[in-house]
Amino acid sequence: MPIRDADPADWPAIWPFFRDITAAGDTYTYPRDLTFEQGREWWMLTAPGRTVVAVDDDGTVLGSAKMNPNQMGGGSHIASASFMVAPGHAGRGVGRALGEHAIAWARAEGYRGMQFNAVVEANTRAVGLWRSLGFTVLGTVPDGFRLPDGSYTGLHIMHRPLA
Repeated sequence: MPIRDADPADWPAIWPFFRDITAAGDTYTYPRDLTFEQGREWWMLTAPGRTVVAVDDDGTVLGSAKMNPNQMGGGSHIASASFMVAPGHAGRGVGRALGEHAIAWARAEGYRGMQFNAVVEANTRAVGLWRSLGFTVLGTVPDGFRLPDGSYTGLHIMHRPLA
């Protein structure tokens, strides 16, 4: 599956699934009411970050990932990333391909590890995927995420060494 750098012209193709996923409020800590412009600012990164898209043979955007240093200064040797797959393309390996790509990018850029700061515990598909790609749960913030129905679930901090 081709994965390439996203360019500004890709945002209108990313926006519909970005909007739907964030508005659902069950997998990301993003505000549920982000506008088109706010979403673009949050997702379409510039260096030292990077945003990519996974596309099919006809160029349809299937999913996207953004990759960046997890922290600045003394913590900038650890990468982080976020991933979204268009719901109509789930189950086709898009998330796995984006995850593998992000790991390879971080390793090539010299990062010593990759950390996800807020993986929603109830998002079992994502937790399972990250575990299968070598991530472990370092800890869980109990009740760190409020689901749309008002109930609470944990937020995992997940990590994978790269060096």
